Amino acid sequence: MTSHKWNLADTITSLRIVACLILIFIPLETVWFLVIYTIAGISDVVDGTIARKLGKSSDFGATLDSISDLVFYSVMILKMMPKLIKTLPGIIWYEVALVLVIRIAAYIAAAVKYKRFASVHTWLNKLTGAGVFGLPYAFAFSIGVPYSFVVCTIGLISSTEELLIHLCTKDYDRRIKSVFDIKKIK
Repeated sequence: MTSHKWNLADTITSLRIVACLILIFIPLETVWFLVIYTIAGISDVVDGTIARKLGKSSDFGATLDSISDLVFYSVMILKMMPKLIKTLPGIIWYEVALVLVIRIAAYIAAAVKYKRFASVHTWLNKLTGAGVFGLPYAFAFSIGVPYSFVVCTIGLISSTEELLIHLCTKDYDRRIKSVFDIKKIK
């Protein structure tokens, strides 16, 4: 096993964890919340890009990034959930539940079929992630409810697409970016 040398990408990832912990103490829908939130979000894209460009991608960096993502999502749930519960109508919560059921079915299908956890980073999954990232901005600009409906709809389509990919492919292939790639990659 090789030892890991700390690098710029690891520092950026670690700073995202610190930024997320700071967010716990800043009121939602304030300028400072949105500024620190934006910096944390940008760092999630930048750290991996820097690691790849500098040839510093590593299992340690990937694990640190996953931990950082977990902290980020946990803080966002903590901060956003009271606002979402108070604001969103029932139809959106039913859509969220359906998205979660389909997403779990996709993970189970992948686990059974590939004998491992497998999540495909499709274009629609990336779009859903970007949409979820935009939630605090949407609520800050008073368009949270229609925005949430659109994001949930995209999430529903992306979850369904991922389930179809797992059901229609023989082997796990992380190169698949949409259902249209299935035949091209085979």
